[in-house]
Amino acid sequence: MSSEPIPLGRALASFDALWSPRIVTRVNDYDVRVAKVEGEHIWHVHDDTDEFFLVLDGELHISLREPDGERTVLLPQGSVFTVPRGTEHRPYAPAGGAAILMFEPTGTPTVGDRHDEIPDHVDATTGHALDT
Repeated sequence: MSSEPIPLGRALASFDALWSPRIVTRVNDYDVRVAKVEGEHIWHVHDDTDEFFLVLDGELHISLREPDGERTVLLPQGSVFTVPRGTEHRPYAPAGGAAILMFEPTGTPTVGDRHDEIPDHVDATTGHALDT
């Protein structure tokens, strides 16, 4: 990890892959990850951890399957949302995509602990090192 400030714009410009987060830094036992997203991710669940999202650019939608039924939250640029642990969810971004920042425990897989079949456009990873 860098001991210097990391401009998020430069971090995002260093890669093109969608749904393939880069670890910008670590805070205690948590990764701070940035990702470019467009289209649909997959339905998945993180059994033991919440998942924090901050939309840096664009718009992100997160569909949730909750006890009272399914709903979708809309996150415009500058919005934050936390998906509670154990909640099945599916992020997606409309045409034009979005840039997001996520905060989750180091080693958390992007496809959760339980998930639908993983399509080719989704990177099943615990985050990649940032090449700046």
